[in-house]
Amino acid sequence: MTLADERGHVIEVADRLFYERGIQAVGMAELRREVGLPLKKLYTLFPSKQAILFAVLDRRHSTWTEQLQHRIDAAPQPREKLLAVYDYLSDWFTEDSFRGCAFINAFAELGSQSPDVAERTRAHKESFQQVLGELVAAAGGSPALAPQLALLAEGAQTTAAISRSAEPARQAREAAEILIDAQL
Repeated sequence: MTLADERGHVIEVADRLFYERGIQAVGMAELRREVGLPLKKLYTLFPSKQAILFAVLDRRHSTWTEQLQHRIDAAPQPREKLLAVYDYLSDWFTEDSFRGCAFINAFAELGSQSPDVAERTRAHKESFQQVLGELVAAAGGSPALAPQLALLAEGAQTTAAISRSAEPARQAREAAEILIDAQL
């Protein structure tokens, strides 16, 4: 296994454990056991648990961005591209492993203690608002529409995680349609 493969494996396992159980609930000894590497090797790959968390969040950001963009790109018209965001959420919410937004979860758990976690969460959320801003501009809507649509998506993520239902995605999509149609 190459160094890159080992790092990828650690990130994958840590992502699963942190997402399922919480960051603070997972110790380095448990992570080492799950990964199947000696603790010294784990610390050679990542100097700290925080470094592993940041790698997990970076991977989550890339995955979210790519999958969301793929869904948006598949929609034919500007209005449908905006609504594709909520269709993507609906698909995500139905996954058995869905536990809400990893960034919101990390922020709730560590944001007050770790300015770096808070900053990564802000950057992730700002990039989502930027995507929505570009879609709104392409559709000819007012810039004020993008943060409104973002709030619907963020609220749907949190509500879906708590309720264990994909229904909030449909509800957010219906509200987004009303807002979009009022603007366009």
